[in-house]
Amino acid sequence: MVAAIQHQVMRQEKTRQDEKDKECLNDLYETDPRHDKTRIQDMKGGLIRDSYCWILDNPSFREWRIDLYSGLLWIKGDPGKGKTMLLCGVIDELEKDPANRLSYFFCQATEQKLNNATAVLRGLIYSLVRQHPSLISRVHKEHDGGGKRQRFEGPNAWEVMSKMLTDMLLDDSAPDGVILIVDALDECETGRSQLLNFIVRMLSSSRAKWAISSRNGRTSRRSWTAPHEKSRYGSNLIKTSSPTLFAFTSDIKSTN
Repeated sequence: MVAAIQHQVMRQEKTRQDEKDKECLNDLYETDPRHDKTRIQDMKGGLIRDSYCWILDNPSFREWRIDLYSGLLWIKGDPGKGKTMLLCGVIDELEKDPANRLSYFFCQATEQKLNNATAVLRGLIYSLVRQHPSLISRVHKEHDGGGKRQRFEGPNAWEVMSKMLTDMLLDDSAPDGVILIVDALDECETGRSQLLNFIVRMLSSSRAKWAISSRNGRTSRRSWTAPHEKSRYGSNLIKTSSPTLFAFTSDIKSTN
């Protein structure tokens, strides 16, 4: 009898927690990058493997994919050269490996929900939490502190989002194989420099890998602020089969 009562109490507690988690995730939701990816591919007539398969054998891509110290893949090119569809293909290929934990975001300058640094982090967090429900505890810390959804949308939203994602990536229980992908960084109209500097900090302090794409000339590594003087940057710019499309990798290795 006692065991049955305890079991019932545990079920009720789990139900309440599940409801709280669902409310928290719903308040975090602004866009689902999975649906954005599908929409983009449909608008462009579908993803054709021949349009991206060349990068899978590119030395810089292969190094970034397997080298623990190669943290950043940067794809740069002129408008209309297929950067977004290239990243869509990369996402599909990386998702075939169950060891990878992908989270991605597609910036779009004409959409308010997709054109700022806070939205980028919000989308990345949402994707990570959906894949790894245990990470919802990091969202609860901010969400339950007062304001709930307003905490994610007020004047301090960037601080809230950057702290949440930092805590997730630096958590000892964080999953291995996390890969964060941001497409069309040049279309991040608000907070682009903040976002770049955040990526640099995470590259030097977490195990997560990053892949980003941008137009030529709109973003520059010279605008980055080095996280600390002990960080070491090494980079390669490699011309690919497309005349104006480049794959750029940057390694940040701690000398500690």
